Order: sequence, then C-alpha cells, then structure tokens
Amino acid sequence: MAQSALGRLVRCTLKCTNNSTSTSSLLFGKHNHQKRALSSLRVLPVVSNLVRNHASKPIVSHQRHNTTDSTKKPASPEILSKLFPQTAANVDEETEKERKRKEEEEAKENEKAFKRMKVGFAVFAGAGGALIIWSVYEFGKPEVDPEGNIIEDEFSNSPVVQQYLQRMWKSMNYYQKMIQEPSREKLLPDPLKPPYIQPPYTLVLEMKDVLVHPDWTYQTGWRFKKRPGVDVFLQECAKHFEIVVFTAEQGMTVFPILDALDPNGYIMYRLVRDATHFIDGHHVKNLDNLNRDLKKVIVVDWDGNSTKMHPDNTFNIARWMGNDDDSQLFDLISFLKTLATSEVDDVREVLHYYRQFDDPIMKFRENQQKLLEQMQERERIEQSKAKPIVKNWSRNFLGR
Repeated sequence: MAQSALGRLVRCTLKCTNNSTSTSSLLFGKHNHQKRALSSLRVLPVVSNLVRNHASKPIVSHQRHNTTDSTKKPASPEILSKLFPQTAANVDEETEKERKRKEEEEAKENEKAFKRMKVGFAVFAGAGGALIIWSVYEFGKPEVDPEGNIIEDEFSNSPVVQQYLQRMWKSMNYYQKMIQEPSREKLLPDPLKPPYIQPPYTLVLEMKDVLVHPDWTYQTGWRFKKRPGVDVFLQECAKHFEIVVFTAEQGMTVFPILDALDPNGYIMYRLVRDATHFIDGHHVKNLDNLNRDLKKVIVVDWDGNSTKMHPDNTFNIARWMGNDDDSQLFDLISFLKTLATSEVDDVREVLHYYRQFDDPIMKFRENQQKLLEQMQERERIEQSKAKPIVKNWSRNFLGR
C-alpha cells in the first residue's frame, strides 16, 4: 500500500513538473526550464522519505505491541524471519546448529551416566555376592575341636551345600536371639542366706532422668547432672531395700557414672542393655529374669514402654529434665519408707492403686495428709477419753 501511494505521488509530481517545465520554457526560456527540473528532482527524495516514514508507522506500532508481549514470551525464529526476511536463513541455520549441539551434548551425558550406573550396579552386585559367599562359608562351616578335628552335629549327614546353609541359618537365629533377649536367664544371683541379711524388698531404679540427667554444651560436651537429693535417697532406701539400677544404656556409659554417683556402695547390682528384651523397637525390662519374688519388687521409672511387661510392679514418676528446684526424691523416700515399714505382703496391690493417677506422688501426699489428720483426730479423742470421771465429779461438787 505504501509503495502504490508512493508511485502515485511520484507520477503526480512528474506530471506537475512537466507542465511547469513547458510553461516556464515559454515564459523564461530554456535556462529556467533546466533549473525548475533540477529543483523538482531534489524534491523527490524528500517526498519519498516522507512517504516511507508514513508507511513505516504501522510497523513500528506493531513492533511496540510485540515488545510488550516479548516480556511474557520470547520471540520465535519464525516471527523474526517474518519481520526481517533477509535474516531468516541465517536464523534457521544457527538455531538448527544450536539444537543439534545440545542434543549431542545431552546424548553424551546420558551415555556417561548410563555407564556409571552400570559400573555401580556391577560393583554392588559383586560386593553383595562376595559378602553372601563369605557369610555362608564363615557361619556355615562346622566347628572343630582344639586338635582341628571336625565336630559332627545334626547337619553332618546332609549334602555339603545344605550343611552350610543350615548352619548359617542357625547362627543367624542365635545372634538375633542374643540381641533381642537377655544375655542370661538369671539377672541377679540367688538371695542371701543367713547369717547374711537379705533386704525384704527389691528396689529397681532407672538411672537416666531418675537419678541423673544428661546435659551437653559446647564448652564441656556431655555431662551427667546429679538429681537434687539423690545422696539422701540412696542412703535412706538402702536401709529397707536391695537397690538395683536397671537401665537400657550401655555398660561403658553406666559404670563410670554409678562409680562417681555412689561411692558408698548403696547400689548392690547394676543391669545394663544386655539384660533387656528388645520388643517393638524398645528395650523392655523383664522382671521374670530378675530371680526375685515379684511380690517384693518395686520399679521406679518414667518410661512406661520399658516396664510394659510388668506394669503392676511399676511406680511411675515424672521425668526429671535437670531443673534444680526438683524435690520428687524426697517425697519418694517417704512413700517407699512407708511401704517398707508397713510390711506389705504384696506391693503390687499398692502400686496398682497408684497407677491409676497421673501424678502418684501428689496423690500420696494427699493420702499422707489425710492420714495425719486422722491420726491427730484419733489422738485428740483418746486424750479426751483418758480423763478420770471421779475427778470431774469432785470439781463439780466443789464448784471449781
């Protein structure tokens, strides 16, 4: 459209020029005619420029409209080729080269990754196969005596491969049982015989968060904080109880702590993780292996999962988190001393009663306060009954 308008304008200009030339030639002669022609030729480029600028305005507005859209979506090579046809071939060639280069690089990277994966699988499979073969040989070989002779067992008459597999399975079961069950059937030795004195009751204590609390800082690392009143607690309980520390911690951690915590030796026995049952992800204290009469056994703990096999023997207290204003051990001394001096035949009845409360220590305080009030009332009544009646008569008779 712009080119046709330009053509019409040029033709009109030339026509006007010819007319003016003919007129000027008549009026002014040949020299003036040549000047007029030259001036008209100079006007043509200006007119063409004006027309070209006028024709390019819609294109500019279209480009501005596209620039706003380009912020949302980059211009594709097709659009660029439409706007600039002279660069369409170059754009297509460069785009095709870039795409091929990226595809080649991606293919090489995928090939390298696949090779690494195959090597990894091969190494893993080889290591797994070697481990299986070693396990079958190591755990399935027959036992030998000190002289090196093979000791026959129940699998000796089976084929060689079957012998090794069955012995390995038996060994695996043995190690699994060793992890899940206590290391021995009797965790404590038999009770003391006369003339030695055996305490009438056994008190089983958890060490962590009952007697001590683990604490860690950047300056000191791991430390164990002693609970307020623990020295008095051990001293008083040792008069009536056989004290046993039973915890799920490792022995290498427990023994040094108890050596520093109990220099007087009030704790008679120490049981650690190898004495527990491993059930459902928890180390459980099985009192059946304790070698004591369960009527006389009291367990003090804060974790119900560790004593879930014998809940009626458990006296649950709050977990100590290291606060210095704690006084639970002093209340626990009163409870245990009352239980021991009362000579209860079966402690499970008392512990079962307190197990229904969220805070058995607080309930014991309330019961102790009620008992004290009853004793005071009883003593007051007995004192009032103890006054002689004759003396009262004499006072009334004498008017005193």
